[in-house]
Amino acid sequence: MTAILYPVAANAEQALSAPIARAAREREAEGLAGESVSFVSEPVGARFATREAALDAYVGRLEDERPGRTASLPPEDRFLRLAQTLAAAKTRAPAPLLPSYQDGRRWPAAQAAPDTAWRLVISYWRIGAAPARAPDGPQARQARRQGRHSLDSEAVRALTRQPLQAVKPQQPLDIGLFETRLPESPHIIVPDE
Repeated sequence: MTAILYPVAANAEQALSAPIARAAREREAEGLAGESVSFVSEPVGARFATREAALDAYVGRLEDERPGRTASLPPEDRFLRLAQTLAAAKTRAPAPLLPSYQDGRRWPAAQAAPDTAWRLVISYWRIGAAPARAPDGPQARQARRQGRHSLDSEAVRALTRQPLQAVKPQQPLDIGLFETRLPESPHIIVPDE
């Protein structure tokens, strides 16, 4: 299996246009960069109104499954993807609809969806990036359970933007469904036939 070779660069624009090198693993990227690196995914480039316009702008850099324009990339070059985002940063998501139960219908007419745009997202090894920062406040699940925090809409939005963190470190996997330990050597796991 071929691994994706992610660009090693100081920022997203450099990673897209002229990366220092490309590496699949963090250790390789650190060796090529000569300092610590961190793996990030960031939007880069212009916003496009449609997915087709974005695919036309980045011909040969993204996989294209449209009829007549089918393009497939080698596995090591799949570090770019398209993502659909809200067109304006200030645009708010529509409020949830309440059931109306009028005129024999349960729900009111659907509202127009918010305007969206397509952007290119690049995953790369950022050089000299700061280590992952600790969240500013409590995680959303803790704040919700405690009930002590009065959460307004902005606080809830800030909590939803925080990266998810594990409650405790993940434990190593035990044994699979069709595996068993040998009675004479319990440290050895063999397939069960």
